Amino acid sequence: MNNECRRKVYIVDGSRTPQLKSRGKVGPFSAGDLAVGAARPLLLRHNFPLEDLDEVILGCMMPGEREANVGRVVALRLGIPQSVTAWTVQRNCASGMQSVDSAYKNIRNGDADLILAGGTESMSHAPVMFNHTMVNWLGDMMKSRSIGQKVSNILKLRAKHFKPVISLLLGLTDDTVGLNMGETAEIIAQKFNITRRQMDEFAVNSHHRLAASARAGLLDEIEVLYDEKGNYYDFDDGVRTDSSVESLARLRPAFDRKYGKVTAGNSAQITDGAAWLLLASEDAVNKYNLPVVASIADTQWAGLDPSVMGMGPVHAMTPIMQRNQLAIDDIDYWEINEAFAAQVLACIQAWQQDEYCQKYLGLDNAMGKIPYEKLNIDGGGVSLGHPVGASGARIILHLCKVLQRTNTKQGMASLCIGGGQGGAVLIQNESTTEAEAA
Repeated sequence: MNNECRRKVYIVDGSRTPQLKSRGKVGPFSAGDLAVGAARPLLLRHNFPLEDLDEVILGCMMPGEREANVGRVVALRLGIPQSVTAWTVQRNCASGMQSVDSAYKNIRNGDADLILAGGTESMSHAPVMFNHTMVNWLGDMMKSRSIGQKVSNILKLRAKHFKPVISLLLGLTDDTVGLNMGETAEIIAQKFNITRRQMDEFAVNSHHRLAASARAGLLDEIEVLYDEKGNYYDFDDGVRTDSSVESLARLRPAFDRKYGKVTAGNSAQITDGAAWLLLASEDAVNKYNLPVVASIADTQWAGLDPSVMGMGPVHAMTPIMQRNQLAIDDIDYWEINEAFAAQVLACIQAWQQDEYCQKYLGLDNAMGKIPYEKLNIDGGGVSLGHPVGASGARIILHLCKVLQRTNTKQGMASLCIGGGQGGAVLIQNESTTEAEAA
């Protein structure tokens, strides 16, 4: 489609749950619960009939066992009419960003006017499964008819039948290269000579930034959750206000015990959370008198070697910068998901290196340095956590909030994706655009 035929796409509003750290037990909310909890107050804030939604798109990597096509399950639980279609998308760490991009393109191309898009993940609910030996035994047991056959099968049970399959661990491992995500971060740290202290300092700053922003009331996108026991959850509970480089230095490497630098302290936390955005065309904005938070200017996906998947952001952001003729100084704020401190630090370094930019990004020279004071100013995955299906939507939502409160014009949201991909979205603050036009 020609650019002249493309319509402008607005972000009307958004909300998210607090991000709740997994503590080795099943958390209070399923992926569907989280998504419903974040979406209900968002929809109640706006005066349009729910049947006028064109569709609901929800990113999720590991929906619960009773939540097949969790997007549809959530839509029906929210009271959205059955006539409104809903679907679930999975692009690993960028599932939430993919849902927003899908909504953006459907509205831009004239196929929709009003879409609810977001992401959810309850990592504490990731299934623990039977292994194939046990599944085969259960199959034989179900076929048993006589008491003798059943007793015979029971006597075949061995310890190996009870070895669990931890889906979360497998999901965070790239099968094509045989590396889990932490091991890919170690490769990147080695490649860019990033020290353990640099990682730990980055992690500490992430915690301190999140804590300061929470104290200042700057996280108003959070909706309070209530569980079945009457408990409430109103803040990102993985934050460590007392985090220090000295305390993190005492942690052992998590993925390379002998030589590694990546620890649990300088990596994203295993977390439950959900985030939504309401996207609309200009026609829908005018028809329903909707507010406008921002607009989506451009999006990009990129593929790269899975063993260095953490470099995905620079591979996705670079084409956007080129297409829109942008320099680093043209971007007011950046949100780069903190899967690992090493990975964000490496992306910053890569854009400063002529060799990397020429060899891998097709540039003539280095792009330049992203100012740290403009990057993840309210913390990121290290302190907030990284609920895989939700993070892409969360960083877009929060970037919109940052641009609004600072009255700045343009921001970039990006993340790396397990399996060797990167995603990026260019956001423009419409309130500053309107002011300039006036």
